[in-house]
Amino acid sequence: MNKFNFLSLSFLLALFVSCTTTGRQTNGDDPSRYVIRTEVPERPAGQKDVLGLVTPGMDTVRVGFIGLGMRGPGAVRRFTFIPGTRIVALCDLHADRVEKAQTILEKAGLPRAAAYSGNEDAWKELCGRDDIDLVYIATDWKHHAEMMIYAMEQGKHVACEVPSAMTLNEIWDVINTAERTQKHAMQLENCVYDYFELTTLNMAQQGLFGEVLHAEGAYIHNLKDYWESYEGDWRLQYNKEFRGDVYATHGMGPAAQLMDLHRGDKMNTLVAMDTRPVNIPEYLIEERGMQRDSAYQFANGQHTMTMIRTENGKTIQIQHDVSSPRPYSRMYQVSGTKGFANKYPKEGYALEGEMFGEDVTPDHENLNAHSYVSDEVKEALMTKYKHRIHRELEEKAKEVGGHGGMDFIMDYRLIYCLRNGLPLDMDVYDLAEWCSLAELSRISIEHKNAAVEVPDFTRGGWNKIQGFRHAFID
Repeated sequence: MNKFNFLSLSFLLALFVSCTTTGRQTNGDDPSRYVIRTEVPERPAGQKDVLGLVTPGMDTVRVGFIGLGMRGPGAVRRFTFIPGTRIVALCDLHADRVEKAQTILEKAGLPRAAAYSGNEDAWKELCGRDDIDLVYIATDWKHHAEMMIYAMEQGKHVACEVPSAMTLNEIWDVINTAERTQKHAMQLENCVYDYFELTTLNMAQQGLFGEVLHAEGAYIHNLKDYWESYEGDWRLQYNKEFRGDVYATHGMGPAAQLMDLHRGDKMNTLVAMDTRPVNIPEYLIEERGMQRDSAYQFANGQHTMTMIRTENGKTIQIQHDVSSPRPYSRMYQVSGTKGFANKYPKEGYALEGEMFGEDVTPDHENLNAHSYVSDEVKEALMTKYKHRIHRELEEKAKEVGGHGGMDFIMDYRLIYCLRNGLPLDMDVYDLAEWCSLAELSRISIEHKNAAVEVPDFTRGGWNKIQGFRHAFID
């Protein structure tokens, strides 16, 4: 071998070694250096957490509603069926919407409420009233955090539609206000009260799935027929400007309760990625006459995926897609050491035979988790493990309605806990964790799908409460 060939071979060997070791962890290398850190600001002096917060019960919860567009009127109607409430005030930028909500009260035989409309700050007048205990917010995302903070500063509890905050700065401001004022700040996440989800949660808490190690959730809903319904085009414009999972709470809520997040476990890191957007840019071109170059300056990916790992070594997968032509799905899967649950597209359970009882099926010893149980066994399981909330409210909820009744259950539980001085089913840290995916997933995507640290929004209190449970007075 001549000198040139020997040097060439040596160079190629060195190049091969260099390429195959790039990015590999070496002895002494700290793996945390590959994670993007997020700041956890110190809790201000004199401020304390609101974990398990209870406030004095009240005979009647006096409510003011802000936002009477798509979601607000339905909430007003549902509250006319909830005992121990009084609708004191109604607010919207448009006076005609307030008047339409007044007719809901009149049809229910209730007195008209104080009306606020006509200017961008009318909602502040509502929050300033001294005869309101709870402010119920159903406006666009851009105003959620600001309204929650102002209402709490005026001494009110707040309940806000999803997502309740869009950035980490907003989240920390909401947390600090709730802690400083010691007021409830609940996100109105209805999907945690759906029948399959709540029954499955009860089954998981009774140990039917063994140890739950993995959960999945999503918001997959083609909004093509709905974009024009959002005033000022605010929702599509938000998607146009921001990457990441901007609407994660429907998938995160049920998964987080299964995983006992900040009640014995916490999210540690996440990784997100997305596909390039196609359907919405094409919609903008075909339906709105937008120039192709402008239409394709669209930030939000057509399909976004986020993978989360928890302190206890469990995983959650969340997906977001509001433009693909596919059936509606919130995914909702539960995978444990003894069984499995799935809602979309096939609703069912798969369990080891030992997890069944004679009251479910006499042939339980011959069953395994290789396939779904029969419809008869599924029905027997759902009857046996029907959650107390559904046993008490299912009939009324289906009568009143609201996404099949889960909206009514959500509102009823909020009032039930406030009236009886109980911790709410969802606290401000749930709000923070579920909403944080918007900015954290964006950070991951914009940094080549890097791992991103999830802040501990409880600032050290994530293990203070052991296990998620709904509160009851007896």
